[in-house]
Amino acid sequence: MKWLALLFVLFMLVIILLADLGAIPAPIKMIYDFPNGDRVGHYVLYGILTFLIDSAFPRTVKIASVHLLLGTLAIAVLAALEEFSQRFLPHRTPDVIDLTFSLLGIACGDLFFRLIRRRQLTH
Repeated sequence: MKWLALLFVLFMLVIILLADLGAIPAPIKMIYDFPNGDRVGHYVLYGILTFLIDSAFPRTVKIASVHLLLGTLAIAVLAALEEFSQRFLPHRTPDVIDLTFSLLGIACGDLFFRLIRRRQLTH
């Protein structure tokens, strides 16, 4: 699972870099070429990333009596920083709604991991 998670991280980094450079290939652009397609992409990609990272590295951190998965927390912070960094890039536009969909995907990936882990622990 660790290799799959790391490969997906690499995939995400390539997608972000290509977007930052304004060089997303046409076949990938076509996947998102429908109303709100970019937002669906944020949701799905960040959800998959979170699930894979949490599965590969299931470490928790306690913040104010709440146990958070470290991978989930790290991905949420990085997603927010990546969205904010778009202010400084000519081919990108920061968008709070994109960030919201990224965070929703992260939350769902976290929840899916927790449900599967709970089920594995009880069986």
